[in-house]
Amino acid sequence: MSGIDDRAHPQPGQVQGSDTSAGDTGLFTFYGKMTGVERLTFWACFSGWTLDATDFMIYPLVIGTLLPLWHVDRGFAGLAVTVTLLCSAVGGWLTGFLADRIGRVRALQITVLWFAGFTLLSAFAQNYGQLFAARAMLGFGFGGEWAAGAVLIGETVRASYRGRAVGVVQSGWGVGWGIAVLLQFVCYSLAPPDLAWRLMFGFGAVPAIFIFMLQRRVPEPAIHARAAAQATAAHKPPAIWEIFSPGILRITIFAGILGTGAQGGYYAVTTWLPTFLRVDRGLSVIGSTGYLLVLIAGATSGYLAGAWLSDRIGRRRLFILFAICASVLVILYTQLHFSNGVMLVLGFPLGFFASGYLSGLGPFLTELYPTRLRGSGQGFAYNVGRGIGAIFPTLVGYLSATMSLATAIAIFAVCAYGLLLLGALLLPETRGKELDPA
Repeated sequence: MSGIDDRAHPQPGQVQGSDTSAGDTGLFTFYGKMTGVERLTFWACFSGWTLDATDFMIYPLVIGTLLPLWHVDRGFAGLAVTVTLLCSAVGGWLTGFLADRIGRVRALQITVLWFAGFTLLSAFAQNYGQLFAARAMLGFGFGGEWAAGAVLIGETVRASYRGRAVGVVQSGWGVGWGIAVLLQFVCYSLAPPDLAWRLMFGFGAVPAIFIFMLQRRVPEPAIHARAAAQATAAHKPPAIWEIFSPGILRITIFAGILGTGAQGGYYAVTTWLPTFLRVDRGLSVIGSTGYLLVLIAGATSGYLAGAWLSDRIGRRRLFILFAICASVLVILYTQLHFSNGVMLVLGFPLGFFASGYLSGLGPFLTELYPTRLRGSGQGFAYNVGRGIGAIFPTLVGYLSATMSLATAIAIFAVCAYGLLLLGALLLPETRGKELDPA
């Protein structure tokens, strides 16, 4: 495609990070060195991930309304999150494989339209069964968006700042989560609860058309185009089961453990935290907004810090540090009886450490797999973590029938962070690794 700067897509043997100075260590300094293609890809992936977060996080925010409205128990309400995540595990793997076969950009566009469409359908659900089905179907696109987008940005930017660029894209999750909370505040302020939750789902789907149009302008990464051409010439397209071949299997298993810990801890905390604030702390929907915004501010800061740290101290050290700190913060937040003022402040470091490690997953998984299998491998490892970690919200919901919701959250979050720590110890460091040309 004309107009593509070869600095963004180096030829085989060319050092990707050679044009970045040794002193380029700031979090955002890489942006000024980006080519036009890199920036366009960055914003296309950032906006897609932001919308993904908004559409997913609407449901945890409206659980408190749906429980009495449709007489749903907590376990069943948590099951909807679990099913969404299970479907996202399948969708992420399949989309990653599709991205290896038809290209990263086309796969990304399909997923954005998919999850936005089912978010809109959620607004018209007439009973919990219909909403449950819509959320399950949304999961396929929800998992696929990350699988295609993370590979796309990871292959487009240079190795010297891949951690920061992909990590900053990951921070779009915090932005999307914040948009969902602000949307909740507006909708619940202007409409009664039985209408407000529908408005949230409806408005959540609107930006998809603009993001789709932006993504249409993004070119396919040259490194993938070359790998696809070689596979076609050799009549050997990538197979969906190839990530389980002897040379790759060990990486796939340990990356799956890492993904399970990362996803399980995150969803055990974020799915039930709004309900914890209302039920255990006695806050209203409007009253809990400030607490959630502080938590989200911490999460967004954590994403950005994690992006910087993954390039400075390495991917593995990032995971180890944040897994330990997140465990401590979850226990403090849920088990000790602080005043509401202290809880408000404590939400910032909780969000910081319970989210920031996710910034390292994208570049880490991109660097673990060869180009011809990168979509399949990265999509599987990240999303199988979602699938297994998806059980955690349901177990938290059911376990809260026999103990406090706070204790149930803490138990499963700490177990998940233990898996994150284990995965980090079993996998090699990849910081600064050049991607193979085929």
